[in-house]
Amino acid sequence: MKRIIIINGPNLNLLGIRETKFYGTENFHEYIHQVKKKKIFSNINIDCYQYNCEGKIIDMLHQIGFNSDGILLNAGAYTHTSIAIADAIKSITTPVVEIHISNIYSREIFRKKSFLSSVCNGTIFGFGLKSYELGIMSFFL
Repeated sequence: MKRIIIINGPNLNLLGIRETKFYGTENFHEYIHQVKKKKIFSNINIDCYQYNCEGKIIDMLHQIGFNSDGILLNAGAYTHTSIAIADAIKSITTPVVEIHISNIYSREIFRKKSFLSSVCNGTIFGFGLKSYELGIMSFFL
């Protein structure tokens, strides 16, 4: 069985109630529960983590970055500020796909710069929570 890890960064624990204009009204845990039930993902073990602290994201990347089949990382605002997370991604062997729910290029100017994109295998953004499903599929194309 394949193992995919989802790591969500700061404030993503508030999905469904936070800035619904950008992130929608669906709760992440309810959404991912439905994803796991889809036949297309039946042979994939999907584990999810959420951290508001940069260091905890880095620690998790170190912990799982050598023994998973793929990591989906939505680092939230750390995408635009964290060289440390980028360095952690460069240090591991598991492929990482950067995920964003909203279209970061249609938002504030500071969101257009990602320190992570250049060290990830790919980036998926702007498809709402569906970005996570597309990210999972990207590991098996």
